[in-house]
Amino acid sequence: MKIIKINHITYTQTTTLANLPLLISKLVLFLALFLLYFSPNISSAKNHIPKSELTGETLSTLLSFVELQDQLKRDLKTLRKDLRKAASDSEKADIKKQQKKVEDKLKGTTNNIENIAANTDLSILRASKPEPFNLKKEIFSLLEPALKEMKHATSDVRQKSELREQIAYYEQREPVAKEALENIALLNRANKNPKIKKVLIKMNKSWGKQLVFIQSELQAKRLQLAKIEEQRISFTEQSESYFRDFFQRRGWTLIQALLAVIAVLIISRFIHKLITRTIKGYRAQHRSVPLRVTDLLHRFITYLFIILGPLIVFYLEEDWVLFSLGILLLISIAWTLRSIIPRYWGQFELFLNVGPVREGERLILNGIPWRVKNINMYSILENPVAGLSQRVDINELVDLRSRPVEQGEPWFPCKRGDWVHLSDGIRGKVTGISMEFIQLIQRGGAVITYQLSDFLALSPKNISKSFRIKETIGISYTHQKQSTNEIVETLKAALNKRAIEEGYKDDFHNINVEFELAADSSLNLVVIADFKGSVADIYMRLRRSIQRWCVDACTENGWDIPFPQLSIHAESNK
Repeated sequence: MKIIKINHITYTQTTTLANLPLLISKLVLFLALFLLYFSPNISSAKNHIPKSELTGETLSTLLSFVELQDQLKRDLKTLRKDLRKAASDSEKADIKKQQKKVEDKLKGTTNNIENIAANTDLSILRASKPEPFNLKKEIFSLLEPALKEMKHATSDVRQKSELREQIAYYEQREPVAKEALENIALLNRANKNPKIKKVLIKMNKSWGKQLVFIQSELQAKRLQLAKIEEQRISFTEQSESYFRDFFQRRGWTLIQALLAVIAVLIISRFIHKLITRTIKGYRAQHRSVPLRVTDLLHRFITYLFIILGPLIVFYLEEDWVLFSLGILLLISIAWTLRSIIPRYWGQFELFLNVGPVREGERLILNGIPWRVKNINMYSILENPVAGLSQRVDINELVDLRSRPVEQGEPWFPCKRGDWVHLSDGIRGKVTGISMEFIQLIQRGGAVITYQLSDFLALSPKNISKSFRIKETIGISYTHQKQSTNEIVETLKAALNKRAIEEGYKDDFHNINVEFELAADSSLNLVVIADFKGSVADIYMRLRRSIQRWCVDACTENGWDIPFPQLSIHAESNK
């Protein structure tokens, strides 16, 4: 709600979703008025023609049609006389055809005279039965201007193709006619029978006429093709000429169509800003379904008027070629959408946040878990631990599934700055994480790069929070009596003391010593040390230090450290 003060009077303005249809209808009306105002064919001069001028022009047109009607009646009377005088059936058939054409023209002229005199279309009064609706016929009538334009653009190419086909047709028949005449002449010279001679002469005349006709047609088609070839220009020049002529005749109309699209985009942008500023929660990370429906409706209306705007301009400009091209484009788009509507329905569900993938939930993409930050035409996925985010087309989410996030679920084995152990023995600090590579730096500065999939396959162990070191030391069997109690406690105290003395007091949780096992040549004790992640970078140094502390403790307390011995017993031959 907004409080507006004008001249010390307070008004209250409330913005809700219910006001959006009214606002959109006002802007649509503004766009229609804009197009009507700037259309050059609809001018005030045409709407204010003096009535006297209209009457004079009507009478003049009416006079010309009356004179044409009289002439057609005289022609019809003459044809009827000729029909009575005709002797042959073929002549009568030709006269009847001409008579039918004149009668049709006379009927059309009479209808035009009645329409002009009545100043309206009287066809509805003459029609006995309305013509049934034919969808196919109506669609072709809309597309006819565009098809005619395409036919005109390709007229030269089609004419040359037709001429070549006709030339090939006559060239194929010319040698046949010549061969027939030669054979007839040969028979005529060898013939002595007058009856056969008469037949051969008749055949010779017939085939001679056919040969003359074929040769004349062939020569005419060749001349026509040669003339077209002489006037032929290159394809580039022809294309430039056609497009130059096309844009010269329709340039202003196309500019208006472009301005209409720009106007729709500007108005759409303005409405979007207005909605964003006035509707609470429209920019929230997780929007409600009504707000998503509003956003989707805004996008749909924008796309609709981007398509309809140019068509309205073409209609007002009466440019039926561009209008039919636009209709043809719409039909092709509709035909394409026919097979992908189910896919778009899935995207529609995702956009409304009611589909299989929802905002704030977890999904797996390319082997990595992602949290769906927001869903839009381009959705944002993020991995909060790895610090990765990516923009994904909503179409890529259609076949995926998400689920609610459980507390404590792992997102990634490590983050930047963590120290990790890999199963291939490599230990290093993570310095870079991307969708393609993971980069580690080892002690000493060596840099190792893994592909992301290879890195995850090596089961990285993260030691940056805390880690445990286990080291084994063996003592001699001579200390068997004290090995499970006294020596264990003494060694534990010695190790804790040395760790504190060397500055690790705040870096370890505890150090414990336990009896591990009785080996072949020693009694093994295991040292279990739990350290904090702050000393993960000196992991190997700590292992060496523990071994050193154990040896020092054995030396101080006189504990023998055995080594493996191999005894060889040889039998003597007696």
